[in-house]
Amino acid sequence: MKLDWKSLPQPIIALSPMADMTDSAFCRVVKEVTAPSNSPMARGGSEGTSDYPIVFREMVSAEAVVRGNNKTLDMTEIHPEERPLVQQIFGSDPATMAESARIIAEQHQPEGFDVNMGCPVYKIVHNFNGAALMREPELATKIVKAMKAAIDVPLSVKIRLGWEDPTECITFAKVLEAAGVDLLTIHGRTKAQGYSGVADWEMIRKAKEAVSIPVLANGDVHRSELMPKALEVSKCAGLLIARGALGNPWIFKQFLDLKAGQEPSIVTLEERLRVVNRHLALHLEQYGPNSVNTFRKHLSWYFKGMPNFKQYKDPMMKAQTASELSDILATVTA
Repeated sequence: MKLDWKSLPQPIIALSPMADMTDSAFCRVVKEVTAPSNSPMARGGSEGTSDYPIVFREMVSAEAVVRGNNKTLDMTEIHPEERPLVQQIFGSDPATMAESARIIAEQHQPEGFDVNMGCPVYKIVHNFNGAALMREPELATKIVKAMKAAIDVPLSVKIRLGWEDPTECITFAKVLEAAGVDLLTIHGRTKAQGYSGVADWEMIRKAKEAVSIPVLANGDVHRSELMPKALEVSKCAGLLIARGALGNPWIFKQFLDLKAGQEPSIVTLEERLRVVNRHLALHLEQYGPNSVNTFRKHLSWYFKGMPNFKQYKDPMMKAQTASELSDILATVTA
């Protein structure tokens, strides 16, 4: 499908791009868990796809794409089950950003592109990438216009409330809309806040009311029960769910339960272990049989809050092979 953000049914619910986390394997898990229980996709089959939730793939470097870096290019491959998919890119040179989008579009045809203008991490902003672009509206405009000229799918941008002043997002949102952005996501913190403090959904609403393009709210939507409140306060067209989905790909299905007037479905230990094993299998499929060490970062999220997880955590984090990890998972009890 070709995304048309303005015509999509609202609320638009999407998986946020998160570096080193929202890779193809995890995006497929989210889609499978959310799919209707009687569909081949929900059973781990290869047939079909679902447009809920829309997934935003983890960011890739525009410069690395243009240089032909194989590891980065591999990160942009798309499995059919992930579609519709939006690929996020970061960079600060308009020509390079446009060329990277053209290359990815030619090779993998994502349904949309997203520009990271919100990452607060030093290694990103010190090269004038990420949130640093909020201080450079003219450069941001040039990037958007160059990319729009290079692609024929929608272009979105993810920003923060501002660098230090949380009202900066209002002016910057207008700049991006004038440049031609099709969708805007606003994280409810400033760059100075990083990930501390509380996301300001009210300020997101003020920025949303300043533009006519769809806006997604992001930040502090850690549980499905918070999703209706975030929508009510922000008045946004939808939500971009980040850390709330880590270890909890069921959050999207639980929101559907709430919309249907039902209590969010409870995730049993049996279901949790099933999905962890499925995620492990997809991770190994993507990265190879010796990639257990890069999967272990997901385990703390999956078992967060489990009273007796401590006794399993150390062995899990030391597991070197898939069979070793699977054997440990088989011993987990409530």
